[in-house]
Amino acid sequence: MSNHSISWAAALRDLKSNRTVRSAVREERLRTSAGLRGACLLPMSAWRGSSSRRYVVVIQPLDTVDLVADDPAVVLAVARNAQGQASIVAVRACDPGDPGFLGWLAACATLGARELHAYRLAGNRAERHAIAADLGGPTLSAAMGVA
Repeated sequence: MSNHSISWAAALRDLKSNRTVRSAVREERLRTSAGLRGACLLPMSAWRGSSSRRYVVVIQPLDTVDLVADDPAVVLAVARNAQGQASIVAVRACDPGDPGFLGWLAACATLGARELHAYRLAGNRAERHAIAADLGGPTLSAAMGVA
């Protein structure tokens, strides 16, 4: 092992120029706000996409069939292991009243999803699709032909 100095500026430049080196998509649990007065009691979490952008989501039970009835959202079907670590089963960019949502939801349940995480801050359909790609790309809906 040699002790040679690293040019951190060059290493950072190389990392920025190499777009194929992306960080893994991961959940970043938010600190609870249960002890705060007037705090929103919705269970929330955050996901870091492969672009390193952070998306704060509201956690819903898997049986929330009317999740996108009135409002658009990027919906993540999530499974948790015994240690509580989350993994994304599938991602869907949903328009209001998405007709394929229930079929997608049933398929996600068979693959082990137990929660839905909804991100609602995307401004338009193109943004929702870009966020879905950042969080996992075309997954279950494309693979199983569920529109």
